[in-house]
Amino acid sequence: MAKKQTISIEKIHIPRWEELPNVDLYMDQILTFINSSLSECIKYGDDEEDEKNQILTKTMINNYVKNNILEAPVKKKYSKTQCAKLFVICILKQVFSMNEISSLINIALESTDISHAYNSFCSLFEEAVISIFEKKEFSKVDSSNENRYLLKAVLLSCSYKIYVQNLI
Repeated sequence: MAKKQTISIEKIHIPRWEELPNVDLYMDQILTFINSSLSECIKYGDDEEDEKNQILTKTMINNYVKNNILEAPVKKKYSKTQCAKLFVICILKQVFSMNEISSLINIALESTDISHAYNSFCSLFEEAVISIFEKKEFSKVDSSNENRYLLKAVLLSCSYKIYVQNLI
């Protein structure tokens, strides 16, 4: 039997580029910001104080840097661009490997700047989650725009996983 929905759809909001901090953040600050921002849509367990239930940890960030998925911090601080990439990584890692995520980020940045690509990602992700949870049709995307079509497919995959995890 399916369990009751625990995600509050109206609370799902990924901070847009303009909402990301304009100052560089230390590791603990970026962890707090991202974990609290994503806690409404991504759940790993009931005890959020337990590191294994965290969406993002210090070890994860260090591994992303070590594997060249994320740029190294400057003077132990993470920029707005790195913060945006960490949001994307946290959402995509639900379904995709780190190599796939790295490729997807590179594809997205081929044709536009980081702020536009990130804002499109956030909007489409929220729309995908809402469409699946409310059983509504996801907006049509012009299939001739391959990058946008790919992004839609990627975000639908992540949204379906969140939906299924919410039910079991």
